[in-house]
Amino acid sequence: MSIPDKRIIPDTVNSTWRNPELLLMLMAGAMAASFSVWQALLNNFVVERAAFTGAEIGLLQSLREIPGFLAFTVVFVLLLVREQALAIAALALTGIGVALTGQFPHAWGLYCTTLIMSVGFHYYETLQQSLTLQWIDKARAPIAMGLQISARSIAAIGAFIVVWLGIEVVKLDYAWLYLFAGSLTVGTAAAAWLLFPAFPQKTVQHKTIILRRRYWLYYALTFMGGARRQIFVVFAAFMMVERFGFGAGDIALLFLLNHLINTWLAPRIGRLIRDWGERRALTLEYIGLVVIFSAYAFVDIAWVAALLYIADHLFFAMAIGIRSYFQKIADPADIASSAGVAFSINHIAAVIIPVLFGVLWLTSPAAVFLAGAVMALISLALARLIPEEPQPGMETTLAAPPLSEHT
Repeated sequence: MSIPDKRIIPDTVNSTWRNPELLLMLMAGAMAASFSVWQALLNNFVVERAAFTGAEIGLLQSLREIPGFLAFTVVFVLLLVREQALAIAALALTGIGVALTGQFPHAWGLYCTTLIMSVGFHYYETLQQSLTLQWIDKARAPIAMGLQISARSIAAIGAFIVVWLGIEVVKLDYAWLYLFAGSLTVGTAAAAWLLFPAFPQKTVQHKTIILRRRYWLYYALTFMGGARRQIFVVFAAFMMVERFGFGAGDIALLFLLNHLINTWLAPRIGRLIRDWGERRALTLEYIGLVVIFSAYAFVDIAWVAALLYIADHLFFAMAIGIRSYFQKIADPADIASSAGVAFSINHIAAVIIPVLFGVLWLTSPAAVFLAGAVMALISLALARLIPEEPQPGMETTLAAPPLSEHT
């Protein structure tokens, strides 16, 4: 039994702005603000202040992924704490980890602060997804998730501007930038706790790990989504530097362009998914990824590679379709547990892909991207198994008569 929250009030007495959707957008922006600063400064900070080599940065990034792989454990914490309160606490923990990063410029200090940040980050991301699917109705959910992506992009743009001004104009030390970004997120978490009521949950959530056979397509799409993320985050970015000589400023500019476009495009992608349905929207994404990954393998012109990189990033918003598909087929009481399980499944690839494909890269970078194209084809085949109107008992086009909810 979780600890009751005396702030719970009926939706009918909430003021117009004190609503779940605005809270979710506020927290999404706060998370992006601190994580973007952490990410933008990390490589320079660890090299200049902590004398990291490839071995130390590799270990740090592996440690960062461990909490993502263990995200399913959030369901056990929910035995003690309400989901909304835990999401706010996770947001604050992320901010604390980022704020402390600059105070410990040595290997063990960075490993510890990264773990603190990562536990908060991955718990928050799991809970944000869960609360969105619980609080927002099915027709509105894709649009709401698109608006959250837009809020993240706006916050990230602000973060990149602050980093540039802090480094180039004000000449601030990294530690002050980390402290500012982390404190901003902690302050936003405090505001989320003080200004918003505890919104009631429509359905009591299961407090055990849920794995259902009828959700297999959702699990498969989630796993492949994690693999696709590694191709972009690890190898596409590395290609831009190694093959085309992009500097840190060039990469920052690419990220800035990505977020500027996402600010406008993500809500429209949400509406597209609502109008087209998940099957057609995800089909478009995976066809696009087959083309992009295949082109990565053979591109030899820098500006073409940059355009591919931007297009690749924009397709990330289409992942909304996987979550809205699950919302339509899921038992409402499964959402919190399943969000944690799905986040862990997504991070299996984060553990496997960088290591295996890193070895392959030494022999043939093109083979890495062609393998990514094959993974996109597998995702495309999976997406075509989504019914036009998914629902419990009709989770895939292969579905037999409705299965028991306990299957």
